[in-house]
Amino acid sequence: MSDVTEAVPVPLDLTGLKCPLPALRTRKALRMLVPGGRLAVTATDPLAAIDIPNAAREEGALVEEEASEGAVMRFVIRRGAA
Repeated sequence: MSDVTEAVPVPLDLTGLKCPLPALRTRKALRMLVPGGRLAVTATDPLAAIDIPNAAREEGALVEEEASEGAVMRFVIRRGAA
């Protein structure tokens, strides 16, 4: 039986939003997750490549995966302990 924290990440589509909104909305979504919960963020703002990992780190979260395809960036982030 799989652990609840290994469930599919909660999707967060931030495409089309410009700085600072992707980082701010990522922070807000991370705070709403249970500890160990995962978030799958999609963004197109070029600064998101810097801002989202920094926001995750500042929230005590871990970026587990990071990928980009053209202008689209994807991040899988795990919320840290409460």
